Amino acid sequence: MTITDRIEINPKVMMGKPVIRGTRIPVELILRKLSEGASEEDLLDAYPRLKIEDIQASIGYAADTLAHEETIIVAPPKKRARR
Repeated sequence: MTITDRIEINPKVMMGKPVIRGTRIPVELILRKLSEGASEEDLLDAYPRLKIEDIQASIGYAADTLAHEETIIVAPPKKRARR
């Protein structure tokens, strides 16, 4: 399945997790490394096949995924009276 020209989901690659097209680099890995303080340059050095556009596509993919996420708020269960 094609998500963008840079992100793909293929059940045969990384168990269907979104990856950078043509690699086994998961979008999740890129986002996690960025959240831990890695710079774009750090990622480009660590993963030579990665391009700056791949990092930007990963961030955009995450934003799009959250934008389309449906949130359902469920009321907490009522406490039962003790006898």
